[in-house]
Order: sequence, then C-alpha cells, then structure tokens
Amino acid sequence: MNNLTALVLTYNEEDNIAECLDTLKWVPKVVVVDSLSSDKTDEICLRYKNVSFFAREFDDFSSQRNYGLEQINTEWVLVVDADERITDSLQDEIKKILSNPKAEGYNIARKNYFLGKWIKYCGWYPDYTLRLFKSIYRYQGLVHESPEIKGKVDNLENDFIHYTYSNLKEYVSKMNQYTSLDAEKKYQKSKKIGVSYILIRPVLEFIKKFFLKKGFLLGVQGLILSLLSSYYQFLKSIKLWELNNISEDEVK
Repeated sequence: MNNLTALVLTYNEEDNIAECLDTLKWVPKVVVVDSLSSDKTDEICLRYKNVSFFAREFDDFSSQRNYGLEQINTEWVLVVDADERITDSLQDEIKKILSNPKAEGYNIARKNYFLGKWIKYCGWYPDYTLRLFKSIYRYQGLVHESPEIKGKVDNLENDFIHYTYSNLKEYVSKMNQYTSLDAEKKYQKSKKIGVSYILIRPVLEFIKKFFLKKGFLLGVQGLILSLLSSYYQFLKSIKLWELNNISEDEVK
C-alpha cells in the first residue's frame, strides 16, 4: 500500500481520533490536519508512528482538505473523518482495487449512526461519498465540499462506519455552522427567497424524510431526525433572507 495516504481533519477530537487511527494502521502514512485543537487531539495523534501531524487555522473545509493534499506525495488518498471507522472488509477491498484501479476515484457508502441507531432510512443510507481518489485532485465548495474529479468514478461495495453526532447538542451546533455557510454561499450567488419558500420548504422536507424516505420505520430517532431536517431547511432559508434584507447598518 505504498501508493496510498490517508487524510484526516480534526478539531477537538480526543474522544474519536484514537479509534479512527486504529482502523488506519494498515495505511503507511496518515496526514492529520488539525484546526488548532485545545484538547489532547495532537497528543493522541503523535502516538501513532504512521501519522504526520499539521496544525492550521480553519477557514473552510475545502481549504483544510486541500492543504492536507499538498502534504501527500502518494498517487492515491483515502479521506476519513475522525468520527468514521474503516472496516476490515472495506480495507481488503481498497487494497484489491488499488492493485489494479479502473477509475480516477471511488465513492464509499457510509452507515450513519445517530442517537444510538443505524439510520437506514430518512435518505441516510447508503450515503455514497467520494473518499478514495488520486491525490492530484482538489476540493471545491464551502458546504458539502467535494473533489473535482476528471474521469471515471466508481462505487465500492463495502461501507464504512460513521458515528455522526454524540448528542443532540452537537448536532444542533453543527447545524448552525452548516446553515450559515450554506446561506453565505447562496448570498454570494445573489440568490433570493420569499416568505412562501420559508414556510413551505421545511414542511416538504419533513414529508420527504419521514414518509417518502421511510423515517417512520426508525421510530423515535426517525421522527427526531425528520424534524431536525425540516428545521435545517428553515434555518438555511431565514439566514439567507437575513443576509438579503437586514444590512449591517440596520443591525447597528
């Protein structure tokens, strides 16, 4: 596996990073880009002989990942988040694929866990995401950033595990961060919305997640997740409305 490096972004991940890195011991080199953590993330990372640790002030996810890619000199990169785990079956498949690759990149399905349950419905599975690709490519986008691949992209058969949020407080905090980034992105593109969109979009999102995507089969977790998804859409909408209608002078 001398042609593969793993890339991991961290920020105050002392509760997650060790289990993540344990599932990457088979990778010769792991590049960790840390956003100036205030906990023991750096101390834990430096215990691993295959880890190269870099600290960089966070600006956006694409920039962080691209900085990490600049530190990589292998042909291929495997991008893993600190709350994700590479299974043995996925490890074996990656080794086999890279012995004779047929594409420029590979999507990997995630099994997302939320509030103690695998979220098989609500549109959360298989949740393919592009994580194995040639390291010459770079990320674009502020929200849901993705590498721009020129060429064929295939899907791998095996999943990796994603322990999404440890509690609702963390979920809501991330929701606030992502909705602000999304609203700013749309504002920069001069997108505007009306009151009807603000009212209707969250309702449609709940119907989609809970009924059409079978969230009701997940019980309480499905209901909570569907409601939170609806609220996510509401927050994105009103934050964009605020940017378009409330100037800094009015706030002052």
